[in-house]
Amino acid sequence: MGAENGDFSISVTNEEVVAAMVPMQEHWLPLSNLDLLLPQVDVGVFFCYKNPKLNDTNKIMSFGSMVGSLKKALAQVLISYYVFAGEVVANNMGEPEVHCNNRGVDFVEAVADVELKCLNFYNPDDTIEGKFVPKKKNGVLAVQATSLKCGGIIVACTFDHRIADAYSTNMFLVSWAETAQPNKPKTATVAAASRHPCFRRSLLSPRRPGSIHPSLRHMYTPISELPPPPATSAAAATLLSRIYYVTAEQLRRMQSLAATRSKLECFSAFLWKMVARAASRDKATERVVAKLGIVVDGRKRLGNDDDKEREAMMDSYFGNVLSIPFGGKPVEELLEEPLGLVADAVHEFLAAAATKEHFLGLIDWVEAHRPVPGVATIYCSHNEGPAFVVSSGQRFPEDMMDFGWGKVVFASYHFPWGGEAGYVMPMPSPLGNGDWVVYMHLAKRQLEIIESEAVHVFRPLTWDYLNQ
Repeated sequence: MGAENGDFSISVTNEEVVAAMVPMQEHWLPLSNLDLLLPQVDVGVFFCYKNPKLNDTNKIMSFGSMVGSLKKALAQVLISYYVFAGEVVANNMGEPEVHCNNRGVDFVEAVADVELKCLNFYNPDDTIEGKFVPKKKNGVLAVQATSLKCGGIIVACTFDHRIADAYSTNMFLVSWAETAQPNKPKTATVAAASRHPCFRRSLLSPRRPGSIHPSLRHMYTPISELPPPPATSAAAATLLSRIYYVTAEQLRRMQSLAATRSKLECFSAFLWKMVARAASRDKATERVVAKLGIVVDGRKRLGNDDDKEREAMMDSYFGNVLSIPFGGKPVEELLEEPLGLVADAVHEFLAAAATKEHFLGLIDWVEAHRPVPGVATIYCSHNEGPAFVVSSGQRFPEDMMDFGWGKVVFASYHFPWGGEAGYVMPMPSPLGNGDWVVYMHLAKRQLEIIESEAVHVFRPLTWDYLNQ
């Protein structure tokens, strides 16, 4: 019992707003058509550090000095990433825009009477949610720094997904850490990850006339055409968050069963079968279809021509450049087919969306329906069958998140988004050994099947694992 079950207290010691350190000219930044596909949902991310020490001594850094460094660097990096210091408001069409007014970022300081090694990362609903990851009340971004009983610190952010995807946020995070250590030599990897952001919305302008592939009408839906939600959303109420690790050996075994497919495709196929197995335990599964969606980043697709300037701008583009293709299969079929065939099905629906034409068509699709918002169809299953989305976090930059007091011990996204579909984010292990850390937000019965029938694959994340 105790800390492992979230039985510890956190006290807020200070709250303030950190703005860009130089005056900014107010202006309005419209959302791109791809931004407009995102619902109003916030995403959390947190980074854990233990016993921070000064670089050249064994003296432990005070929490005050660490927070001071975080705030100073944040005020500097917000000059370039000014959108994070703004506010989202509705324009005269009722669509969201960013008022870049340098309102600033809400910054919370807190103290927790718990040691890092006592936190139960496996169950973030109890130990992370509502404690270390801040609730964003205003603006686009919120930050919380929490001092731990052991002298460690947890730095967490919550951002508006309509304004930034994970790629954009990763650029910001690395730039923030880099700014906190101006004299530290910059590696090529850090330099690439902390590139100056590009806000040129014309890169995602619709074509005149537009061209929309029929598949997009299946993949996305105007919210005006959605059926009314059920009177009670039991599915949303039973979604739980868990964090596991999957060893490199298990990932290789999955891939060996579908040798021509990527690790992500094989991993997703394996989970698809597990979700189907959970659905098969229900009384009636005839004609029940299980859906799997995978997030695809379109930056490389939209910049893969001979225009090197455009390619560079897309590489540093700040905003959402995402699509969520998905596939649906009857539960019985998923249970009967070998993993290799299921991975082939994953590859097939992914390949259809991994093209420049797909993303150009998606931009045109949004334009054709404005100002009515659209949404990825897989988000809106309305109890038609189990559905979940996998978003690859393999570019998660935890190894570059050194603010001047050492490397990250553990980090993860935290995204209990409140929808009906599940969400899964595999990230590289902080051990750097080829393992994956997997954040899952799935239905309780799905997690029970995973933990009973695939316990050899999905192992609860523990301090012993992180402290190897």
